[in-house]
Amino acid sequence: MSAFFSWLAQLPPLAQVPIIIVAFGIVIAAILFFVEIAPRSGTIYTVIRLAVCVLAPVVLLLVGNSYTWAIIAAGVLGLGFFYIDYRGRKGAGYLFQLVGFLAPAILLLTIGLVIPTIQTTVQAFMSARGDRFVGLENFVWVFTQPDNVRIIINTIIWVLIVPVVSTIAGLAYAVFIDKSRGEKYFKTLVFLPVAISFVGASIIWRFVYTARPAEQEQIGLLNQLVVWFGGQPVDFISESPWNTFFLIVVLIWAQTGFAMVVLSAAIKGVPVEQMEAAELDGTNAWQRFRNVTVPGIRSALIVVLTTISIVSLKVFDIVRTMTGGANDTSVVANEMYTQFKNFELGRSAAFAVILFVLVVPIVVYNARQIKKQREIR
Repeated sequence: MSAFFSWLAQLPPLAQVPIIIVAFGIVIAAILFFVEIAPRSGTIYTVIRLAVCVLAPVVLLLVGNSYTWAIIAAGVLGLGFFYIDYRGRKGAGYLFQLVGFLAPAILLLTIGLVIPTIQTTVQAFMSARGDRFVGLENFVWVFTQPDNVRIIINTIIWVLIVPVVSTIAGLAYAVFIDKSRGEKYFKTLVFLPVAISFVGASIIWRFVYTARPAEQEQIGLLNQLVVWFGGQPVDFISESPWNTFFLIVVLIWAQTGFAMVVLSAAIKGVPVEQMEAAELDGTNAWQRFRNVTVPGIRSALIVVLTTISIVSLKVFDIVRTMTGGANDTSVVANEMYTQFKNFELGRSAAFAVILFVLVVPIVVYNARQIKKQREIR
């Protein structure tokens, strides 16, 4: 999309006008298609829907150069059109329709996710050039080198601290800001960091941590405060092991807003009758929160914790932007990229497999909890 606008900007103004009109017409035609044509019943419209399920993801893949968005588009279109066609045919050809409409999404998912996963797993047991089977040699190297052990420990520290602190902070914001005067403004301010990319957040906090010699004027906010209180400037992102915790602050800052929004919505869903009954029983605010609110938002808490845990496991942008993994701050995702850049494909794949193994239990646990909640309902 950015390439299209860059190309458009290079054209003369008179040439841009008809192109913009045509693009606007295409958007209007797409809206009319989904509103007027797509819902109609009949064989010809089924064929049209199948064609759109195939062509739309392909066009999105070519224009956006993103397998992720193409897979999402194919899945959404497939499920949506399947539902429309299923209702139009009143249940006829259920299995054929399901396979037909979801085939593009399954194909893209296989090409963009399943096949690369298999290739990466195989590569983890091969040499750097991928021409010789070395067994567990890459994994032995990962777990026997002190630097690599430090990398894995750093990753575990991220996973232990970030989800817990972000969830607690988000829950505190959701409880104390809820129903307060100016609630929407406070929540907007807390949620703003979520809209910033991790690279942007890293650049902001790198300026906050910047240190200059004591005789020079400080441009880093944190070091300026230290100097004002009579201290000496500290290079926060170079002092190991505390630099890891200073990097962790960036992700906590970026994820607290997400936790607040989800938990705030969950709290509003707790039945008022339960809160009133607990209040009539003579419970105080803390007891109502612990015995009524928390059990009522348990599923939301699990979703927030597991989601932020996965983000913490695969954190890359913050470490790469702020330190590049120097001074004992590297994590598994960053080291995976570093080894790949150094043409150590086997070692890079081994880190990728380790990261995948660490993520799987969290995903499985989350899926089981969601299933339990559905059974309860």
